[in-house]
Amino acid sequence: MEPVFLRLGIAVLLGLLVGLQREHAASGLAGMRTFPLITLLGSLAVLLAEHFHEGWVVAAGLLAILGVVVVGHLFRPQRDPNPGTTTDVAMLLMYAVGALVMIGPLSVAIATGGGVAVLLQFKPELHGMAKRLGDEDLRAIMQFVLISCIILPVLPNRNYSPLDILGAHWPAADHALAVLNPFETWLMVVLIVGLSLSGYIIYKFFGRDAGILLGGVLGGAISSTATTVSYARTAHADASAARTALVVIMIASTVMYLRVLLAVTVVSPEFLLIVALPVILLMLLTLAPALVLWIRVRGQPAPMPQQTNPTQLKSAVVFGLTYALVLLALALAKHLWNGQGLYAVAFFSGLTEMDAVTLSTARLSLSDATVATDGWRMIVVAAMANLISKAGIAGILGGWRLLAQIVAWFAIPMLGGAALLAWW
Repeated sequence: MEPVFLRLGIAVLLGLLVGLQREHAASGLAGMRTFPLITLLGSLAVLLAEHFHEGWVVAAGLLAILGVVVVGHLFRPQRDPNPGTTTDVAMLLMYAVGALVMIGPLSVAIATGGGVAVLLQFKPELHGMAKRLGDEDLRAIMQFVLISCIILPVLPNRNYSPLDILGAHWPAADHALAVLNPFETWLMVVLIVGLSLSGYIIYKFFGRDAGILLGGVLGGAISSTATTVSYARTAHADASAARTALVVIMIASTVMYLRVLLAVTVVSPEFLLIVALPVILLMLLTLAPALVLWIRVRGQPAPMPQQTNPTQLKSAVVFGLTYALVLLALALAKHLWNGQGLYAVAFFSGLTEMDAVTLSTARLSLSDATVATDGWRMIVVAAMANLISKAGIAGILGGWRLLAQIVAWFAIPMLGGAALLAWW
């Protein structure tokens, strides 16, 4: 089969796909016959334009489709006072898809045509999603757009050292400490805020009645530390909720390791091969007792505490500064103390949260062979510090009973981490 016939066949099939959906949706303007004709017209318009060397042929075809849409609405019976414009736009778009089949990559044309069909088919779900999102949720999405699409592109993509910022110059250390890249730092902010926003949106759809297991998973996806704070306060207010709080905190702490693996995958896939096994072992040592505890309390009601918007600009800036400081501290430890302070930096960073030290270590592994080989130890140290921090938070906010239980169960991954550091 000649390539031109293959492409024409693909154009017809894409038109049939979208036409089938419109026919099923009872669209009176175009259906299974009209849409294949539209895509075929787009493809033939491109062939004619190439033959006559006249690009206006494609534009004329588009105007013809637009005229058909207008005339169709003028003479359409007024059964529906608000027919909408979805089918109209789909007709114009599929004309463009038919043209793209002939001149562009087939993968792009096929993906576009298939995407149109999917968007048309899932109209009720998409409308339901929009209705369930409140003003605060929409604000969270738009704040993420601000962080990722407006702020990120304008930041300089070059490395600076603190000496550049202060206006000084110290040749001996300038190169070693030139690790502050505004673009890359904010890109890490986008990554972490995006992960948290995904968990937050899922939480909004499942609501506060997500249950113990899902509550822990969503809490870990948004922020395991914030989840620990919320549930510890709940346990303090209601002593009977202490066991539920313990399970949710354990599950959220398990999800924390998944965030670590995902962050490393994005920044340095090669480093993932080094860090994956010890992190997965720690995750399993945290997951096993969490599941044992969950089996005991799974029948109990566990409304999830209200979660806050994770895309606040202030929080994003704070995380960006934290990430930059941790990255700089690791570079200082490597340069001034010959790497002796790396584990101390990892430990103190892990006390607050895991994201900054994970991303910083993964970033350094790209340029430092020592970190690339032994950086998993820094991740393990930070994870153990994070467990200590969560236990402290649980004890302060939730009382000594919750503290005693969480220390006992956290001892399992803590001992596993110590064994990894000692014998691996």
